Amino acid sequence: MLRIQAPGATGAREEIKMDELARAAALHRDALVWDSHACVPLHPDADLGALARHRAAGVDFVSINIGMDMNPLTQIFTTLASFRTQLRGRPDLFVPVEGAADVERAKAAGKLAVAFDLEGSVPLCERPEMVQLFYDLGVRQIHLAYNRNNSIGGGCYDDDVPLSALGRRIVAAINDAGMLMDCSHTGYRTSMDVMATSRAPVIFSHANPLALAANGRNIRDDQIDACVATGGVVCVNGVGRFLGDPDAGTAAIVRHVDYLVQRVGAEHVGLGLDYEYAHGLDDTPPGLDRAHWWPPAHGYGPEGARIRIAAPEQFPEITAGLLDLGYPEAAVRQILGANMLRLARQVWRPRSSG
Repeated sequence: MLRIQAPGATGAREEIKMDELARAAALHRDALVWDSHACVPLHPDADLGALARHRAAGVDFVSINIGMDMNPLTQIFTTLASFRTQLRGRPDLFVPVEGAADVERAKAAGKLAVAFDLEGSVPLCERPEMVQLFYDLGVRQIHLAYNRNNSIGGGCYDDDVPLSALGRRIVAAINDAGMLMDCSHTGYRTSMDVMATSRAPVIFSHANPLALAANGRNIRDDQIDACVATGGVVCVNGVGRFLGDPDAGTAAIVRHVDYLVQRVGAEHVGLGLDYEYAHGLDDTPPGLDRAHWWPPAHGYGPEGARIRIAAPEQFPEITAGLLDLGYPEAAVRQILGANMLRLARQVWRPRSSG
């Protein structure tokens, strides 16, 4: 039986009764559940059928990564071509996403809506017009730097630099295309500049409060506040290191959600577990320097060392945990997915016919 540690408690745990579990299960089935970020091997032979685990866990939408700053365009485009073909070829399981209505259609049909995201702006080749191309291919959110600095702005594990003049043009192109502007993995000054520059709501698709776990990937309170000032949403991830719980337990996820809710309200909080499906495929870019992108000084282990990340199967537990803290059902629905659906309706635009 699921047990959740209430924030601020000193060891006391309350057992969720069977009727409460039944209530949580019913709410989870009925609510729209949105995972703002997950990872599949960046390889054209990766089988998206693995995402059936998300659907079985009651998830209705998931955004999957199709490239990071270190991935060459040949890898990104062959992977993207494969993923698009697989989504179209499995109408029994998937609904490829162009707009928010596709997410709602998937929910109604008991299927999984899938869109793509880019982690970093290097694949844009310093050309703002590349944003629209990626949007037309199904990319619905992007952040500008993956851990390290580039010509657009700063990464969270590098020197703290501002958004560049080119970066401001890229942000404008992202707004114009109707893509969600994401600040995960981004350095402090760049993220604050992005949020001051963007004409549309900004999200953190998978980022946790620094106040609860000290790591450069986590975000300060003023970053949280700046995101909310744009009308955006902060989505808690399930990475053990960023939760302050090596086991990536559900109680730790709920604690981070509750911190955000107490600070900015349930209408600005979401979930993006950042789960990585098992590889079995070599998707390592040529000449990759792992210590550069994932610095040991920030707690990353050697190649092959796995980071514990909360699994999709924990989504129903999160629902139960929030109810156990006394959250109203309306607030739980917002956190599970209604907040991100609201932003998708506001930001995403019909695909360009050009």
